Amino acid sequence: MAFFAEVYKIVGQVPPGKVVTYGQIADVLQTRDARRVGQALHANRDSQVPCHRVVNKDGRLAPNYAFDGWQEQKRKLLEEGVVFKNKMHVDLKKCKMVLR
Repeated sequence: MAFFAEVYKIVGQVPPGKVVTYGQIADVLQTRDARRVGQALHANRDSQVPCHRVVNKDGRLAPNYAFDGWQEQKRKLLEEGVVFKNKMHVDLKKCKMVLR
């Protein structure tokens, strides 16, 4: 569970209007397993963790995002001012946060 807690800590640092990728989080945690990052986010039960701010390496929304799927994730991101390139992809050039 320590890995999951670290994922949530990183995601909690992403401000409204910005996104990060699963791979960025994996890099910070020094793992090559971005899928495990996704598993952690899928298992999250804390509504204070902004999981909707995590997208794939291409900016694509999560098709299996909780509740109403990618539509709910998109709604939340649009409310925060995230810019989209098309229906399913965030404009990473404008909205991707740099993690350190």
